[in-house]
Amino acid sequence: VQLQASGGGLVQAGGALRLSCAASGRTFSMGWFRQAPGKEREFVAAIGWNAADTAYADSVKGRFTISRNNAKNMVYLQMNSLKPEDTAVYYCAASLNVRVVIPERAYDYWGQGTLVTVSS
Repeated sequence: VQLQASGGGLVQAGGALRLSCAASGRTFSMGWFRQAPGKEREFVAAIGWNAADTAYADSVKGRFTISRNNAKNMVYLQMNSLKPEDTAVYYCAASLNVRVVIPERAYDYWGQGTLVTVSS
């Protein structure tokens, strides 16, 4: 399975962006991670095969929403009320687990990343 993330860009604080991730084949649970300059990659959000099964990092709860379209093999991350500390390269990942998973080691496939820059 190949993953292609898109939708990153430059936005002012308080603005919004929508990231998309296209999968070349069927996937089960999917997630978004991010890596800020000089920091380790961290979990952002995840969604199970059942779209009602979701999880979020505390830092993005209430601002970010993960969703998916199984018919199109797509997953999305709607990011609202963006803050400068959200600046990072965002990666989508796919797991063969049906339920939502959080640890990086649970993911089997990774996309190339898309850069999100939030200016103050």
